[in-house]
This record gives sequence, C-alpha cells and structure tokens, in this order.
Amino acid sequence: MKKSKLNFLAFICFQLLFIQVIMAQKAELKYELLYEIEFTLDSIIDVGKTPLGKRVIYPVTGGVFEGPKLKGKVLPIGADWLVEFESGTRKLDVNVVLETDDGAIIYVTYTGFYHSNDDGSVYFRIIPIFETSSEKYKWLNHTISVGIGRSKKGGVAYTVYAIK
Repeated sequence: MKKSKLNFLAFICFQLLFIQVIMAQKAELKYELLYEIEFTLDSIIDVGKTPLGKRVIYPVTGGVFEGPKLKGKVLPIGADWLVEFESGTRKLDVNVVLETDDGAIIYVTYTGFYHSNDDGSVYFRIIPIFETSSEKYKWLNHTISVGIGRSKKGGVAYTVYAIK
C-alpha cells in the first residue's frame, strides 16, 4: 500500500477510536437536595402592559428555607419583577436575601418560567444564582442549581437541587 493510503487509514482509525472514547465518557447528571424554601408575598403591584409584556411585581415579605447543609429565614427584602408574555408564559426575575440560622447573608437572584400547559399541568422552574461572603457557604458562589416551584396560599415554594 502507498504511504498516503496508510496515513489515511490510520487517521480514520484514530477518529473512530476518538469517537468511541467520547461516547464512553457520556456524563450523567447528578444532583442533591439543596433546600426547600417558602416565600410569603405581599399584595401585587400591577405595573400594567409595558413594551416587554404585562409587568407585575410580587414583593417578598419573608419565608423560611431548610436543607441538609443550610437553613434559615428569608429577609423581607426583595421581589419578583415578573413579566407575562402574550403567550401566557410568565418570566420570573427575582432578587431575595437569605439569612442562615448562623447569621450568614446570602444574596439570591433567579430567573425562571411559569407556564400553564394545555393538559392543566404547570411548568414552574427556576435557576438560582448565589452570592455570599461567608466562608462557610462560599461553595454556593459556584453552585449551579435548579428549582421546581409550586404556588401556596400567600406565596410560593420551591424544592431546589444543587447540580453536582
């Protein structure tokens, strides 16, 4: 065989081996419970129809959270600056402050969607991002998390999972 054909065959074999290695390294999504959290909300502030959609503000008046590695209360600071699109989907834009039972302050922002499906079910998901100066909880500063929401009387609640 000519050298160019051997090089080509070697290249093809290398590519096939590379693809097999990549396929064998398929990552599995792992997660763990971060916390359960409940927010109490004040009366809505209806901004009305804006260029982005119908704007409604839900002031946060408090709440509690608890998980395997942290627990505490939601401070009465923050709100959800929600926008409802013409499709009926609501885009969340939330800023809140958590205080752990040992006094650490954690600033949390999250976005997400609330959408009523045709079958009567609800898609209510969030993506929290954390900021803290606490040494004990600094791991939150680089933790990706997702939450599943549900409405409750006087507020909302979420089960939030840390993605490993």
